[in-house]
Amino acid sequence: MSTKGPENPSEPFKKALAEATRVLADDPEVGVTYSVDPPGMNADSIRLPQISRRMSKEEVLLARGTADAYALRRKFHDDATHARYEPQGQMARDLYEAMETARCEAVGARTMPGTAGNIDAKIGSEASRKGYAQIENASEAPLAVAAGYLVRSLATGRELPEGAQNVLDLWREHIEGQGFDTLRNLDNVLGDQTAFAKLARQLIDDLGYGDQLGEDPDDMEDETEEENQQNEEQPQQDDQNEDKEDTSDDQDENPQDSDAEQTEAAQAELSAEDVEDMEDAEEQDMPDGENPLDPPPPAPHSDADPDYIVWNTEHDEEIKAEELAEAAELERLRAYLDKQLEPLKGAVSRLANKLQRRLQAQQNRSWLFDMEEGILDAGRLARVVANPTTPLSFKVEKDTDFRDTVVTLLLDNSGSMRGRPISIAAICADVLARTLERCQVKVEILGFTTRAWKGGQSREEWLKAGRPQQPGRLNDLRHIIYKQADAPMRRTRNNLGLMMKEGLLKENIDGEALEWAHRRMIARPEARKVLMVISDGAPVDDSTLSVNPANYLEKHLRDVIAMVEKRRAVELVAIGIGHDVTRYYDRAVTITDVEQLAGAMTEQLASLFDTDKRGHSRGMGMKRAG
Repeated sequence: MSTKGPENPSEPFKKALAEATRVLADDPEVGVTYSVDPPGMNADSIRLPQISRRMSKEEVLLARGTADAYALRRKFHDDATHARYEPQGQMARDLYEAMETARCEAVGARTMPGTAGNIDAKIGSEASRKGYAQIENASEAPLAVAAGYLVRSLATGRELPEGAQNVLDLWREHIEGQGFDTLRNLDNVLGDQTAFAKLARQLIDDLGYGDQLGEDPDDMEDETEEENQQNEEQPQQDDQNEDKEDTSDDQDENPQDSDAEQTEAAQAELSAEDVEDMEDAEEQDMPDGENPLDPPPPAPHSDADPDYIVWNTEHDEEIKAEELAEAAELERLRAYLDKQLEPLKGAVSRLANKLQRRLQAQQNRSWLFDMEEGILDAGRLARVVANPTTPLSFKVEKDTDFRDTVVTLLLDNSGSMRGRPISIAAICADVLARTLERCQVKVEILGFTTRAWKGGQSREEWLKAGRPQQPGRLNDLRHIIYKQADAPMRRTRNNLGLMMKEGLLKENIDGEALEWAHRRMIARPEARKVLMVISDGAPVDDSTLSVNPANYLEKHLRDVIAMVEKRRAVELVAIGIGHDVTRYYDRAVTITDVEQLAGAMTEQLASLFDTDKRGHSRGMGMKRAG
C-alpha cells in the first residue's frame, strides 16, 4: 500500500504553465520557478508568483499574465538594441523601459491573442495593489506608467483595467497633445525594435525630457573616416609595435601562458599549504594510537571580521568577462562603448599622456659618475687622451624601485552606476591600463556585483529553511575578471564592453569584493601593489539588509578597509562618484561629476608614484576619513 501523500493540486498547473512559458518564449532551456519574492527575469530563468494549494482565480490569472509578459519580453526583445538607444536620465529611462515593455506585450497580443487577457489580469492586479484607481491628480500618477499604457492601448485597441485606465486618462491628453505627430507612426514601427526605440526617444523629447536622452547613437555613427582614423591611429601603432615584439612569444603563447599560470597557482597553493601545516604542526604531533584530534572549525568567511556571516556561498561566482557573453556580443558592446564616449576620448587621452610622461620621467636612467668600477664612461675618455696619467672613469646606473609594480582597478558594477558613470569608468580603465602597460606597470581590472536582485538562489534556500534570524549576507555574489594582470590589454579590451550589457549591473557588496581583490593582489610577486576602488556609494543589498542590522554591510566594509590599511601590503586608494567615500577610506577623493573621473584617476595614480611623498595629497583635494 502506498504511503505517498496526495499531490499538491497546484503542481500540475505549475508544470503546465512552465512548459507553456518556454514554448511562448521560444526558449526550451529557460528555467521557470515560483516564489513569494517579487517576480523577475534574468538571463537564465523566469521567477513567477507563488501559487497556493487552493489555486484561487486571482492567483492563477496573475501567474499566467506574469508568465506571458516575461515570455513575450524574452521573445521579442533584444538587449543590445535596447542598451544602444537607452537614455541616460532616470525619468527618460523609465519612459523608455515602460514603452518597450508595452511594445513586446502588444506585439504578442497581435500575434497570439490569448495572451492579451492574461496580461490584462496582471496589469489590473498591479494597478489595484498600487492604488491607481484612487489617484485624482496627474501629479500623483507615474508618467512613465501612463506612457506604457498608452502604447498598449493604441497598439491593441483593448480597454485597460479600471486602475490602469484611470492613470492613462489623467495623462492621455498631455501625452497625445505633445507627441501627436510621433504617435501617428506607432503602428509602422511596432514590430521593429530599433525603429520603435527611435520613436520612443522622440516621444521622450516631445514630453520635455530631451536633455536626459544623452547622445544619439545614430548621429555618432556619422563621424568621418578621417576622424576615426586619427582617433585609432595611436592605439593601432602601439598594437603593431607590441605585436612585433611578441611575434616570437606568440608562436608558443598558449603553452607558456598555461605553464606560467599553473606555476603561479602551484606556488600559491604550496604557500597556503605550508602555512596551514605550520599552524597545525603542534596539533598533529601526537603519539601513535591516540585518537585523532577533532576537525578544526570552518574558516571564517572574512579575514577582517570573523563574525561576518554568509548564508550560502555555493551560488557565488568568480568569472571571466568572456564567459558572460559571446565574443561577437562583447565586440558589439565594446563598439557601442567607444561610440558613446567618443567626445570624451580626447580629454581622457590627454590626461593619460600626462600620466605617462610623469611615470616615464621616473624611469629615465640616472647615473653615478667617477666610480672605480662599472661601465666605462666614454664621455670622459678625452681627459685620458689629453693626459694618459688620468685614471679611467666609470659610471653605474642607479637602481629604480618603480617598475616592480601592479595596479588593480576595482570597479563598482552596481545598478546605480548605470548610464554615463559606468561608461566613463570602463573607458578610463581601458586608457589607464594601456598607459600603465607602456610604463611596464601591470594592471588588473575587476568588477563586482550580484547575480540577482533581491537575493537570488541564496534567499530562496533561506526561505525554504524557515527564515532563520539574521542569516548574514543573503545574495549570490558575482565577481568579474575583466583583465588579468599578466594579460596584454590589446587582447582583453573587448571585455570592458560587458559593462554595457543590459541586466549585468545589480547590487553591490563592497566589503567582500575589496577583500577578494586584496587576496588576489597579495598572491602577486610584485614588490609594490596599488588597489584603486571606484564606487558611487555605500554597499547596498536589499535582501541582506532586510533581515540583518541596517549597518551590517557597511560595518564589514569598514573592517576590511581597516585590515588592508593596517597590513600595508597593498596601497589602497578610492574614488567616490557623487558620494562621499572619504568616511570609509583613509586615502580617498570624491568627485561630483562623472566627467571628472579620468582626471581624478590619473592624478591619484600619479601622486602614488610621485617620489615626493608630499605629492600624495598636494593639489588633489584629498581628504582623510575622520
